[in-house]
Amino acid sequence: MKFDLEKLNQLTHNNLTGHLGVRVTGASEGELQAEIDIVQHHLAPNGYLHAGTVVTLADTACGFGCIANLPEGAQNFTTIELKSNHLGTAREGTITVAARMVHGGRTTQVWDATVTNKATGKAIALFRCTQMILYPKG
Repeated sequence: MKFDLEKLNQLTHNNLTGHLGVRVTGASEGELQAEIDIVQHHLAPNGYLHAGTVVTLADTACGFGCIANLPEGAQNFTTIELKSNHLGTAREGTITVAARMVHGGRTTQVWDATVTNKATGKAIALFRCTQMILYPKG
């Protein structure tokens, strides 16, 4: 599955990422890109992009990046910390995310992601998360 976009996109079926319409658009060593086309259910009651939509896109990109870059013998991961700074918004169009691994250890990975408005190229959010790497028991 390492960098197979079709297989990575299959992970979005029947869960929150699929409901939100997350699409993985690129994956390579230590990097992953994804996007969402904004529709009504991505917006907050005030009519602006819901912060949860932005965080979900960023966290998904970092998580899928982690899956595609697991160390030898690792089975899975779980997010143990995340942080986001919101700098802007969008009401329509597409938002994209570029995630990159900044630390790839045996027990943890740290990922940074920037969410942008695809049409304007302006940053909407900066995001960082730490993933705990999981190994088979035994």
